[in-house]
Formats: sequence, structure tokens, C-alpha cells
Amino acid sequence: MTTTAKNLASGSGWQVSDVICTAGAGDRPFEEQHRIFCVAAVTSGTFRYRTRQGSAMLAPGAILLGNPGTCYECGHEHGTGDRCLSFHFSSPYMERLVADVPGAKRLGFAGPRLPPLAALAPLLAQAEAARETADSEAFEEFGLRIAGAVVAAAADSSEIARTPSRRDQKRVAEAVRLIELNAERPLSLSELADSTATSPYHFLRTFRQVVGMTPYQFMLRTRLHHAAVRLRTSDEAISTIAFDAGFNDLSTFNRRFKREMGEAPGIYRAKRTGG
Repeated sequence: MTTTAKNLASGSGWQVSDVICTAGAGDRPFEEQHRIFCVAAVTSGTFRYRTRQGSAMLAPGAILLGNPGTCYECGHEHGTGDRCLSFHFSSPYMERLVADVPGAKRLGFAGPRLPPLAALAPLLAQAEAARETADSEAFEEFGLRIAGAVVAAAADSSEIARTPSRRDQKRVAEAVRLIELNAERPLSLSELADSTATSPYHFLRTFRQVVGMTPYQFMLRTRLHHAAVRLRTSDEAISTIAFDAGFNDLSTFNRRFKREMGEAPGIYRAKRTGG
């Protein structure tokens, strides 16, 4: 088995799992089927997701979307392993939710994924921290808030589906992993482009197309996400967490953290038990 799923919490019409996949380039993808609606937040790794709604390369922060009865495949030809917080919802649960979301007119997702959403960044960090601290009681609210935000974003999305080449997707996947492993140190656009043997312009355009944001935005969000999880799961000094995450001074970290997460680091940490 290359995939393990640990049930974190469940309730009437919903369930959330910590899904860890160890598949690599040598493992042949096999067809699976979504039994109910799936909204999965990628927390680490990259993989290709193929379904009736299209094909997409998913990177940390992206949201995998699945409709009931839809067959799909996940491939790891560009790297080994990934981890997701996978929320599952019954049709009646989603019907009630869609009815309450302004602008949502249909039940079901038209595309295979959503790129990383700024509105979801604080919530996903809280959910990942809850996973690490086994705070199962928080997941009912997390699931509802995530599903509502995803339904609203999907209803408003006007993104035209464009599929980059397999070679470009592989290059972006390699760059994503390089950023994940080295987010705390400066990584220039030229260095990232050189690591994938492409020009900076082509790399920037392709990265944004695949991931949904620029390399710098992804690196900054990765740093802030790592810091947010540590704030929720440790008692280390905020300055220590900021410097370890790659920020050169505390004021810059505080400013960017508040802009990304909606509140100052100290306030965010103080709410660790409240969700």
C-alpha cells in the first residue's frame, strides 16, 4: 500500500482524514473513485490529479476537488509522496451548503482543483496545527468553513483551463520541492529557473500557471504557513519562529503574518485552543 488514511474526525454528513501517500515515479497510478464530495488541502508534496473535470498538478496550498461517483488517478512521476487533509461531504450536506452560499448555483465542481487561496491560508494553517495536536473537536467547524470557501471560490472562478506540458509540470514540481525544503533561505528566481534548466521568464510563467501563484508568493506563503503551524503547536518565542522561518527581522514577519493570516502572531497563538 502506498497510501494510508487516518480518520481524524467525523460527524453527520462529513469526515476528515489525514492522507499520506508514499508513491513515486516507479509506481503506476491506478483508478479510484470518489464516493462522495471531496475537498482535499495539499499540505506537502506534489502530484498529478486526473479526473473527468480535467488534469492538474497539485502543490501545497492547492485544493483538490472531487465529485461523487467520479473516477480519478493520482500520479507521482515528478516526485515521491504527498500529504493531504481530505474532507469528505455527503450530497445532502453539500446541497444545504450550496443553498447558503451567495452566487453558488450548482451542486458539483466544474474543475479538478483550486489554486492556493489567500482567504483560506489562516484556516488551513489552523487545520494542519489541529492535525498535529490531535485536536479532533475543531474539525467540524474547519470542514464547514473550508467547504463554504471552496464552493464560493469555485462559483466565482473564471480561470480558463490550460494544461502545461508534462515536462513543464515536472520542472515546477521539482521547484516546489526545492522551495519546501529550503523556504527558510533566500531563493532567487534565477536559482529556481536554473534548477529546472529553463529561462526565468518561462519558469515564472509556467510556475504561476501550474501552482496558481508566483514562486516568491509561494515561498512567502510556505514560510508563513510553517510559522503558523509552529505558533499553534509550540511555546517557542515568536522571534525564534520568525527567524527560523527565514525572516530577517521580527517587524517584517509580524506585518506579513498579519496580512496573510488576518491577525498578529501573538493573537493568533493565543487563540490556539479556540479555532
